Amino acid sequence: MGQNTGGFTRSGLQRVRDVLVRHVDSGKIPGLVALFSRGDETHVETIGTMRHQGGEPMRRDTLFRMASTSKPVSIAAAMVLLDECRLRLDDTVREWLPELADRQVLKRIDSPVDDTVAARRPITVRDVLTSTFGLGMDMTVLGTPIMSALFEQGITPNLPTPMPEPDEWMRRLGELPLMYQPGERWQYQIASDLVGVLVERVTGQSYDSFLNERVFGPLGMKDTGFHVPADQVHRLPPLYAPDPESGEFHVWDEAEGGRHSAPPSFPSGGAGLTSTADDYHAYFRMLLNGGTHGSERILSRQAVELMTTNRLTPEQLAARTKLALDNVHISFGQGQQGGWGLGMAVRTYRGDYAPAGQFGWDGGAGTSTYADPVTGLTGILLTQVGTTLPAPVQVMNDFWTTLYQAIDD
Repeated sequence: MGQNTGGFTRSGLQRVRDVLVRHVDSGKIPGLVALFSRGDETHVETIGTMRHQGGEPMRRDTLFRMASTSKPVSIAAAMVLLDECRLRLDDTVREWLPELADRQVLKRIDSPVDDTVAARRPITVRDVLTSTFGLGMDMTVLGTPIMSALFEQGITPNLPTPMPEPDEWMRRLGELPLMYQPGERWQYQIASDLVGVLVERVTGQSYDSFLNERVFGPLGMKDTGFHVPADQVHRLPPLYAPDPESGEFHVWDEAEGGRHSAPPSFPSGGAGLTSTADDYHAYFRMLLNGGTHGSERILSRQAVELMTTNRLTPEQLAARTKLALDNVHISFGQGQQGGWGLGMAVRTYRGDYAPAGQFGWDGGAGTSTYADPVTGLTGILLTQVGTTLPAPVQVMNDFWTTLYQAIDD
């Protein structure tokens, strides 16, 4: 897949570091880990500390809450099942997810949850894997009855109402109408969590154990999972959510006794992983290598191509583009890559320094993970500052801007 022609320039590498240091010196980012590679050349920057205003220094093996950058990794479990013909893209999901049979659909996005029409067709595996099954998070319609119901039912992660165990989560999900007809529109987040339930029911195995057995273990991703063992929790910084008005740092999630200190009731493929820069690098390099890691094949080349190329129709793509543009005041510009593959964004146009074809995603806890088959570039940037303010998104943007300039052609 890659078309590597070289590594990085010395001056370009210095610029990358200088920009990252500037963000940490600003006081808005306590610390970060950046790992990037091209061909056989890999570089790591560890800058700042694990806590605001001090503490242990960031290290290469520091653990991070990957938040939404869980999506491009956790989807691999479903791809294994496609490769093995245990799932088919156009199978209906009724066999494994009967709670989603015979759906009702809102007449309008702002309709009461009982103002519905019948779904025109059943939900398919393809709908779930492309995030087009009809239900998701849309922060541009906060306050509508359906969004309020999603929050009240604990369907979404990282909110005061905890997500219940998978079967109960499915029961609650099945009581809600869809926001749109199956296949009509790309919707964020919920499909990524639904994939985990689908994998569990197809395999009869827990989602985390299947990922460990078929993806994390073979890739040597020894630090990736849905919780941090007690003897490793010292490697996890607190997650900060600065006050949007004052900028004052608030701890949103401590490491010890926090959300990742014990196995969760619901392993969230959409937002629940913790990991390290090296683990994520191994995964994205595997994708760049067409599904292989060393001599071992993790996924077929065809599965990787499905994941990392745009899977949305022009109509679905138009809706996703509109959502990204309408959401810019909340996301500070994230999400405007254009297309969506399976579990990750795929750039379909050159809107910044990255070329069309780059794939990956960003996370609300201050993480950014992409690979680029055009240049052979892989980059992992990890902070632990939530996107309540623009600072973590700005450091992501500046990282990629300078990293692309550092390429030695």
